Amino acid sequence: MNDEATASRKWEHVRIIGDDPQADRQKCFFDRIHLTHRALPEISMADVNPSLRLLNRKLQFPLLISPMTGGDHEVLRRVNHNLATAAEATGVAMGVGSQRVMFTNPEARDSFELRATAPSTLLFANLGAIQLNNGFGPDHCRQAVETVGADACYLHLNPLQEAIQPEGNTNFAKLGQKIEQVTSALDVPVAVKEVGAGISLNDAELLVAAGVQFIDVAGSGGLSWSRIENHRRAHTAPDQLGLLFQDWGLPTPWALNALATLQGKVTLFASGGIRNGLDMVKAVILGATLCGIASPLLAPAMESADKVVATIERLKREFRTAMFLLGAKTLDDLLGHKELIVHADFPL
Repeated sequence: MNDEATASRKWEHVRIIGDDPQADRQKCFFDRIHLTHRALPEISMADVNPSLRLLNRKLQFPLLISPMTGGDHEVLRRVNHNLATAAEATGVAMGVGSQRVMFTNPEARDSFELRATAPSTLLFANLGAIQLNNGFGPDHCRQAVETVGADACYLHLNPLQEAIQPEGNTNFAKLGQKIEQVTSALDVPVAVKEVGAGISLNDAELLVAAGVQFIDVAGSGGLSWSRIENHRRAHTAPDQLGLLFQDWGLPTPWALNALATLQGKVTLFASGGIRNGLDMVKAVILGATLCGIASPLLAPAMESADKVVATIERLKREFRTAMFLLGAKTLDDLLGHKELIVHADFPL
């Protein structure tokens, strides 16, 4: 795909998300998990400390601004830099959107050059793993990391999106071997994420064997890239394939719970349908070290960094309030403590 088409597609994605409220499926799967209420928490709210350290970076609470966008467009640049400014101000982590565009359009590179804006922020570079079967290799990943000034590199998996996308790449054959080549070559850890359909235990085991250190389950329930691509597909295909598969995938809590047996072998992140601080607490209880949120931050990021900061501060208040009501002073009192769950619509 040429650089103009890639840049246009990224902007089209952002426009569709804004125009179609149902692109966010709002399945609220985390609402099906009920937690223990401590009427006598035996702690002071002032003692609640949700901070953590990861990859030698201190985070004020376990929020990851999930990868969204980037490219040669004024709005995309503004979004990324507003997000980075807010991440630095609030002490949370951030991943950038796919950096493939910067290899075909050098003018898009500055939308990913965020280290100067966020000098102490935990940053993740990002490339589509499918590109490893289309001419990309460890050197491209290295360049992506260097451009962001990243602490780690995301490789995202999106077979459903590619299958619906009019110009999609669907050759996922032997991709695990290519991912292993990247993990062996890079000086920073590799994280692998889905983009909204979840990662199964079998796939996670393959990723761990390939040397992946972080897995973001990125399950269904939130933004549907299948539905988003269906809008674009309508120009070239008469079917509604993207709508048929708009809710395909493993719900995030289910996927996260299924990977619990890998604790100690890999660090788990959760994203996909996480919409508030209470959802985040539930994800941490299920084993997530970081909780990724994207869609609720996009509209604020199109306005200003201050709007993003306000949204993040709200999420932090919600997170700390839930910790207080559980009697949890630190994240160690939450992470993996499934006994705090009194009911869930799936086996624990």
